Amino acid sequence: MQSGCGKTSVTVALLQLLKQKNISVIPFKAGPDFLDPLWHKAITGVESKNLDSYMVGEEESLRLINNVNNSEFILVEGVMGLFDGRSGVGERGSSLHLAVELNLEIWLVIDAKGMSGSIVPLLSGFVEFAKAKGGKISGVIANRVGSAHHAKLLQSALAEYELPPLIGWLEKNIQSLPERHLGLVRPQEQNIPELSKSLHIVDDTFIATKSTILSATISSNNNNQPANKKTDKLLQERLIAVAKDEACCFIYSENIRWLESEGATIKFFSPVAGEEVPFDADGVWLPGGYPELYAEQLASSKSLGSIRAFIESGGALLAECGGMMLLGESLTDHAGVEWQMAGALPIKTEMKQSLVSLGYRDEEVGARGHEFHHSMLSSTLEDGDSIEPAFSLSRGHKGVHYRGVRASYIHWYFPSSPTQIAGWFT
Repeated sequence: MQSGCGKTSVTVALLQLLKQKNISVIPFKAGPDFLDPLWHKAITGVESKNLDSYMVGEEESLRLINNVNNSEFILVEGVMGLFDGRSGVGERGSSLHLAVELNLEIWLVIDAKGMSGSIVPLLSGFVEFAKAKGGKISGVIANRVGSAHHAKLLQSALAEYELPPLIGWLEKNIQSLPERHLGLVRPQEQNIPELSKSLHIVDDTFIATKSTILSATISSNNNNQPANKKTDKLLQERLIAVAKDEACCFIYSENIRWLESEGATIKFFSPVAGEEVPFDADGVWLPGGYPELYAEQLASSKSLGSIRAFIESGGALLAECGGMMLLGESLTDHAGVEWQMAGALPIKTEMKQSLVSLGYRDEEVGARGHEFHHSMLSSTLEDGDSIEPAFSLSRGHKGVHYRGVRASYIHWYFPSSPTQIAGWFT
């Protein structure tokens, strides 16, 4: 229904339940999110890919969902509230718009704490507005339900007014999924709670019929798969070194697939572990993540010196958000401690206690991405000097362009503009 209503808890519980029943399930995440898909994969062992009617696009989202084979269920976790998107109410970028464009039904997650009859007018408004936009809400999962009696009151109220049925409910006071400033912590950092024990299914028809379902937002099958566009490989025989570890972990799986589909060979290296850029790398990608949590290790990492040397040799490098923070002169963490970084760019970054920027971003040539960060950048250049921007944007962080480096706070979705983004690595 809205951010914080329990979509991820419900999704985790449903994935665990289906796994216990030995029902194969393919998870997806609506919107530009890195952390929820990690939880999906930790439970199912299956890569959870992003669907998004704006950044990913309707055609690409349809291709991704139609590439699923031999699965009994497709489970898609929504983003924010049902009607929240890039702009407008239920427009592009929203879960509702994605459901409409891909012809998917909707299960609405409602925080039912302290609520019984009020669920009727609340759900009625959602149902009618979704219908007006071409969407269909087919069921409800109630979160933070006080008891079986409370759930029965909700179920009866929905039935009395002929609203979508209560599919299931999640108990209140369950173990919450741990969070930090950018969202959930990575599942590798703790034991995953067994939330399915607190999930009560009221209507198990979806299991009996093996139909596709939606968690908190959408799901379905659609056989109208768009034709694959054939292009020459843009990165043929190029080796792309990708930083991947605890500090650089915000990676859309489709970006890796896209690099490989364009002919690139991928080699991963870990800045936290001190691994240097592979000597034969043609290009480097520094994704975002949590460098502020590993600043002490990074400050003494041999990786940073090798990254600086790669840049000074004229190598092509793309740095996103946390990856860009590695390239500056220093990083100041949440405790106010300043740590030396690579010194490859004339910038410093400092962590803030609140969100600094959020939203979709569009490069004027066509690339699309998303910006979301709690740090702020400052230039260390002398007065009168200026930083050359890396990107042309009407809104958002334009970044830093130096030699072959393009660095900014934006996480780019590579398939959104293949020729342009391939150029960033050549």
